[in-house]
Amino acid sequence: MNRIKQKLSENNSPAGQAEKLLSIYFTAGYPSLHDTVKVIQDLEQHGVDMIEIGLPFSDPLADGPTIQESSTAALKNGMTTKLLFEQLRDIRKSVNIPLIIMGYFNPIMQYGVEAFCAKCKEIGIDGLIIPDLPVAEYHEQYQETFEKYGLINIFLITPQTSEERIRFIDSVSNGFIYMVSSASTTGAKSTFGNEQQEYFDRIASLHLKNPQVVGFGISNNETFMQATKTAKGAIIGSAFIKYLTHNGIDRIGDFVRGIR
Repeated sequence: MNRIKQKLSENNSPAGQAEKLLSIYFTAGYPSLHDTVKVIQDLEQHGVDMIEIGLPFSDPLADGPTIQESSTAALKNGMTTKLLFEQLRDIRKSVNIPLIIMGYFNPIMQYGVEAFCAKCKEIGIDGLIIPDLPVAEYHEQYQETFEKYGLINIFLITPQTSEERIRFIDSVSNGFIYMVSSASTTGAKSTFGNEQQEYFDRIASLHLKNPQVVGFGISNNETFMQATKTAKGAIIGSAFIKYLTHNGIDRIGDFVRGIR
């Protein structure tokens, strides 16, 4: 079974109902070019449930300034798609939790979509998040290829996404739905307001077949608890990147303990 689906099913059991999933995003090749594997290993060691590995891109439209800056720095460090795959070649010898590559479609197309998917399967990647790949285009042109290599493609919804589109995304998804907390770019917030809570409740009331995981704006225990009140879990990106920027990679456990 795909590790994402396995992790989601674990938390469906009565014993796991109170435990919400924590997924951490970081940019591959940041802070330093060869930090990627150690960051992944340390995150798993300290109890993170899933990891999103950011493939840096020169024009990251959905990302806020913190992740944009880390992406720029990683590219300057020398990170490439090929190098990321080389770094992750033996990752499954030491890491068991789901690994997801999050990136934009242009580098994937440059690598070759099928070649990219095949490489993901070879090294043990479980899913992809590609914000600029439209769901209809994925469904018509690429879904068969992704599924051939056992990859779950994860789509984003926002407060502005129509119910019709949400239900279509739900119908072609086979993992979880990435529920963006607001219409803005990524970035940490100290708390969520009534508008976000109403959105969380509205999506929960749709009773979608795929669970939802909330991202954008999760930065501390308070926002993690708010986001996971009705959702399966939450994703933290910008707050973790800021932590790495100021503390390096040697105290990752302190960050995770501050979330839950």
